[in-house]
Amino acid sequence: MAREIVLDTETTGFDPRSGDRLVELAALEIESFVPTGRSFHVYIDPCRDMPAEAERVHGLSAAFLRGKPRFEHPEVVDAFLEFVGDAPIIAHNAAFDRGFVNWELENIRRVSIPDHRWIDTLALAKTRFPGMHNSLDALCKRFKISLSEREKHGALIDAKLLAAVYLELKGGRERRLELATAESVAAAKVAARVEYGPRPRPLAPRSTDVERAIHAAFIREKLKAEDLWTPFGL
Repeated sequence: MAREIVLDTETTGFDPRSGDRLVELAALEIESFVPTGRSFHVYIDPCRDMPAEAERVHGLSAAFLRGKPRFEHPEVVDAFLEFVGDAPIIAHNAAFDRGFVNWELENIRRVSIPDHRWIDTLALAKTRFPGMHNSLDALCKRFKISLSEREKHGALIDAKLLAAVYLELKGGRERRLELATAESVAAAKVAARVEYGPRPRPLAPRSTDVERAIHAAFIREKLKAEDLWTPFGL
């Protein structure tokens, strides 16, 4: 099955080249468009202040992030790269997340993740819904994906929402239905090939001797026919 990683980030701003940094990183594993339950999530100390505009978006203050591991710590960068492996990475407006992740990697002399591994759900949505609002919120509403758990932007909850959106954009529900139908048909064909032989242990008759005698007499006297069942002990 195809393994992919759904990723989302929260940051201090819009441009890492101007000093903005990652503050939250989350990734979910999916296989054949179905979440496996495996995830990676970490808060990151940006070692700088938190602009009020950014804090209003994700609710992460500088005080909360102070003392959290830095990106270069093994529990962040090594654990993240191990979790992602060589799988494709799915992100909404992928250029934004890719820019921050690769800037952080290059800043500590790590190899950046090449562009061809990133799948942009915003680009997929624009192709499917040209001229429409295609933000993550708009797509969730369009696909009737609940936003009830989301009070502010957060990398983990947004990654979960994005996984559901990606499933819809790729027609995952229909594919799962097709797979289930194919499996059912295959199972039916196997069942049809089963040959049933004689029962090795015939079931004991549920009628009593008296009931069988009355039945035999009825057949002989009323129907003037031969009792077919008595020879079989039924």
